[in-house]
Amino acid sequence: MGLTAHDVDRFEASRPRLEAIAYRLLGSAGEAEDVVQETFLRWQAADPDRIEVLEAWLTKVLTNLCLNLLSSARARRETYVGRWLPEPLLDGDPMLGPADTAEQRDSLSYAVLTLLERLSPNERAVYVLREAFDYPHREIAEILDLTEPASQQIYHRAKKHVADGRARTEVDAAVARRIVEEFLMAAQNGETEPLVRLLKDDAVAMSDGGGKVPARRRAFEGAAAVATFVRGLLKPSKAKIALIGGAPDVYLSTANGDPAAVVVMDGRVLAILCMEVTAEGVAALRNQVNPDKLVRANARWAAGDHGEPLFTAFQV
Repeated sequence: MGLTAHDVDRFEASRPRLEAIAYRLLGSAGEAEDVVQETFLRWQAADPDRIEVLEAWLTKVLTNLCLNLLSSARARRETYVGRWLPEPLLDGDPMLGPADTAEQRDSLSYAVLTLLERLSPNERAVYVLREAFDYPHREIAEILDLTEPASQQIYHRAKKHVADGRARTEVDAAVARRIVEEFLMAAQNGETEPLVRLLKDDAVAMSDGGGKVPARRRAFEGAAAVATFVRGLLKPSKAKIALIGGAPDVYLSTANGDPAAVVVMDGRVLAILCMEVTAEGVAALRNQVNPDKLVRANARWAAGDHGEPLFTAFQV
């Protein structure tokens, strides 16, 4: 029996929440959209009259589809060209999901999404459902076929893993934005010393080109190395201008709730540099340049108004 228009409307009402859960679980907007569509097909094949609570049923189906993908993701990461980083989403994208509490805002940050790669699929699912969507452990246990005490134990273990790998980020959002702007302007002006001053001593920088765009496989480690890397990215160069067909504009924006530099050429996003700002300085720079992971950001950028860029890069 096919779905009625009312059944479809019920699913569409749940789609934003399902996409947000899937994105945080998978770190990929494209995969999140695919999993949500597969959840719809499962709903289409089911008997609606036998499903008591639609939201719970959809969440269970979606989460288990995501778990299957996460289980195979480790093997896929081994064949990925270069370093794998999550797909960044620009400010206001509904796929980011709820950001009402400090825990929700922290869990959508690019830094935490990167750290979630260290967790097992079950740890990641429990952490996301509890931390980002405030599901009670009773419901998480039902979704994942666990006992409630097991869900609680997995959550505390996952939260500790994330906390252990996370730099302290007790910085006001406006302050963080000013620090990032100062950092980018110093890089553009060729001032290495201010860059080092704004970085933590153990700062890291990494890039994801996915084999589509040149990107170093190993991370840059230490303030001096990171400052040199960032300075090199923006260094005036006729060769760079010739390579990409012009000089891109650099905008100060927000990705996954944190300050980010968006590099744009002729209206197309070429890179999103996500910056992790802490009370001690900039702790990490994660540069997404894989065009496959900028598709959604490009669509959102094209639909928005961004004001004037901070500067135009590569100009001699």
